[in-house]
Amino acid sequence: MDLTASALGSHLDSAPALTLRDRLNRQWHERALQIFMLIVLAHWAEHLAQAFQIYVLKWPIPQARGFLGLWQPWLVKSEVLHYTYALVMLIGLWLLWPGFTGRARTWWTVALVIQFWHHIEHALLQGQVIVGTNLFHSPVPTSILQQWIPRVELHLFYNTIVFIPMLVAMYYHKFPPAAEAAVMRCTCAVHSRPLIAA
Repeated sequence: MDLTASALGSHLDSAPALTLRDRLNRQWHERALQIFMLIVLAHWAEHLAQAFQIYVLKWPIPQARGFLGLWQPWLVKSEVLHYTYALVMLIGLWLLWPGFTGRARTWWTVALVIQFWHHIEHALLQGQVIVGTNLFHSPVPTSILQQWIPRVELHLFYNTIVFIPMLVAMYYHKFPPAAEAAVMRCTCAVHSRPLIAA
């Protein structure tokens, strides 16, 4: 009996400790996804409020600042805020990526790749503020695609094309085909569905 307990203790000591990322993608994955989605939805609320102010209330763009901007106008004018959110999104997508399997992982990867580019665009904007020189001789910091698409619409577009694959990934993650559910390491699945032949 003593030998078995000793062998078990020695096995537990030699087992590698789970990293924070491991825990986020196993036992904490469901809660981490919920928190991440709350952050994403709060950001969406800001963009939708700004769009409502511009297109429905007909406010001039400089006065259409979403919810936070009405309370603290400097926030919306700060490239740091926009860059920080783009970075938080990128890190969140990357941190939670290993918890997805199969089709869910494919769609989450699509969101991650698009967000990487969105982050580059915000990094360019932040870099122009830091350096004090704007691209393309623009009077204000400008991103690459902003040459053709106005900033408000461009960032609504970016957030939409990141959010849609995230939603598809979440669907397949919550309702995975049986074969994919079998390899999941988290408790996110509501139930599995039979694998449907394509």
